[in-house]
Amino acid sequence: MGKESNYVSKQPDAEGIIHWTDEENQVWHDLVDRQLKCIPGKACDEYMKGLELLDLPKDRIPQLHELNEVLERETGWQVAAVPALIPFDEFFRLLANKQFPVATFIRTREEFDYLQEPDIFHEIFGHCPLLTNPAFAHFTHQYGKLGYAATPKERAYLARLYWFTVEFGLLQTDEGIRIYGGGILSSPAETEYAVNSEKPERHPLKALDALRTPYRIDIIQPVYYTINSVDELFEISDMDIMALVREAMELGLFEPKFPPKDAA
Repeated sequence: MGKESNYVSKQPDAEGIIHWTDEENQVWHDLVDRQLKCIPGKACDEYMKGLELLDLPKDRIPQLHELNEVLERETGWQVAAVPALIPFDEFFRLLANKQFPVATFIRTREEFDYLQEPDIFHEIFGHCPLLTNPAFAHFTHQYGKLGYAATPKERAYLARLYWFTVEFGLLQTDEGIRIYGGGILSSPAETEYAVNSEKPERHPLKALDALRTPYRIDIIQPVYYTINSVDELFEISDMDIMALVREAMELGLFEPKFPPKDAA
């Protein structure tokens, strides 16, 4: 959010319609088609139910009003078109108002497998299905309200809790590991790795630990945190998160499980 984007978001027309090119729609189709083959037996049930509710088109990028009809009905949320990168203030303000920011651009073929910026595929396919779930939607709303009122330093700690839940969260279920984090669910490589690899560490989520865990956005994650049910997000929302942030700031960060970026 603090750097320049390589992409430019598309502006909706007077009717709120975004006009995508044939190639952009084809990229969407290919991304969705690939990921739908990866997630069965790995994505959590709540995500799969949300995917069914949204009924995303496969052959074209959905219009935002199509998503809003379902999200509004299920949890009172909306998606909001934003530029490729937005300031933290605006990000938190939107979440605090039950609006999930969606950058209205899609990755190019050159960055088909990975890009650091969240594009419309990541935001819609990765996150929007779970915004139909009351616990996930409530947690995201509470997080937005906390972040909007926080200082810049507090936000840096809060970002780690978001990273290890909304972006890279896992469930420990009776059937085994299942994914609810949108950063994993929009990545075929990490979908397979997070569930089946023996390399990463997986720890039961303690909010204080997540707030103290460093991460890098440009690597497969070495550490994941698990909860037993999406409904646990209700319990986390009810904690005094800011007291935990202050405690985390006093204790400091854990040692990173990865090399510095310039040494990687």
